[in-house]
Amino acid sequence: MNEPVVSVGILIQPTITFVFHGEFGCTPASPKVQGVSTASFQDGMIEWEGAFYDELVFSPLDPANAFFEIQQVIIGINFHWERKEDQQFFGGLKIMVDGDNLVAINLIGVESYLTSVISSEMSATSSLELLKAHAVISRSWLLAQVEKAVEVKTKDVTYASTVRTKDSLIRWYDREDHTLFDVCADDHCQRYQGIIRQNETVEQAVHATWGELLEYDGMICDARFSKSCGGITELFQNCWEPVDHPYLKVLRDAADDDALVDLTIEANAEQWIRSAPPAFCNTHDHAILDQVLNNYDQETTDFYRWTVSYSQEKLSQLITMRTGIDFGDILALIPVERGPSGRLIRLKIVGTKQTLIIGKELEIRKTLSTSHLYSSAFVVDTFDLKEDVPQRFLLTGAGWGHGVGLCQIGAAVMGAQGYNYHDILLHYFRGASIVKRY
Repeated sequence: MNEPVVSVGILIQPTITFVFHGEFGCTPASPKVQGVSTASFQDGMIEWEGAFYDELVFSPLDPANAFFEIQQVIIGINFHWERKEDQQFFGGLKIMVDGDNLVAINLIGVESYLTSVISSEMSATSSLELLKAHAVISRSWLLAQVEKAVEVKTKDVTYASTVRTKDSLIRWYDREDHTLFDVCADDHCQRYQGIIRQNETVEQAVHATWGELLEYDGMICDARFSKSCGGITELFQNCWEPVDHPYLKVLRDAADDDALVDLTIEANAEQWIRSAPPAFCNTHDHAILDQVLNNYDQETTDFYRWTVSYSQEKLSQLITMRTGIDFGDILALIPVERGPSGRLIRLKIVGTKQTLIIGKELEIRKTLSTSHLYSSAFVVDTFDLKEDVPQRFLLTGAGWGHGVGLCQIGAAVMGAQGYNYHDILLHYFRGASIVKRY
């Protein structure tokens, strides 16, 4: 098996400006192009240099030395750190039409892609063993998605990610949202921010693990990761499609698995979330956190335990804005079902005009924040009743992200404590094997 090439969606906009550094060939338009170009959507076609096309593919004539830049790429979409930046990429550039927009897609070898992903996800100060572990899981996740997409096409499988009834709305979000490329470049899939983010230590980690994947029963593992599990990891099926992956077990993020607590029981979950039990990811060591968190990630000051406060007016407006449903005044947020990490899978929102159960975890996080709530592992306190309507809601929560698979902060602590990348991977992916595919 040779190094695969993947397609990465970078930007979706009506007009896209890109700059070629070095010479590129263009199919079907021109044998050589370089410098600044702008493509615009017009009448269902791509308008570029006075002509119209269904699709454009730009390929570097000297791949080792040529690269291209896309201007005003949006990163952190719908997160609190959302911003725009110019980004540079190796490989090819495809421009195609999607509705009333154009899509810029990078065609890039897996190992080059990984060098950027890990540099974007992790700090340049990360330990080599942590970076090796991340290289293996990022490679595994990516190629598992590519394999899954092929299966969906060949077997004509349909994944229904929204279940709506009179009393509930259950929705999950995964890479099946993408049909024009393998993965996107943002946190929805894996952060991929081009060659600006690359560093020598990451390149060393990628080279040291070249072609290595996590496998279970001969299949590539759908190796997930999040910033902080909050002390216990979550099950795949509680966040995405209802599929059980045996290598994504519930585990304590600690050396001692015997301390596992059943957080599907509400009383246990409340006690767990309101306390801060020992765990690999329970750290405030800035030297370790700097390994995992880029500058905009550090705009969040705590990850293991956190609080968010809303006034009655703010919460009611927020939920109406995020769901498009007028609940009236919010009376209560009631846990209906929790996963083993304490994350809410189903939450009942009770208002003066409407009551609805929502899930899964990301839908809950999107509903209760202008971007994304840190996690769905939280308990709710209400204060200041006025005519039986609470005037303030306090959410006390645990962890950052979905909590499935590898916990990045926990893995950073393990690396700092002397665990090697095999130890780290097999702690989080129980029963899996590390194999070299190419």
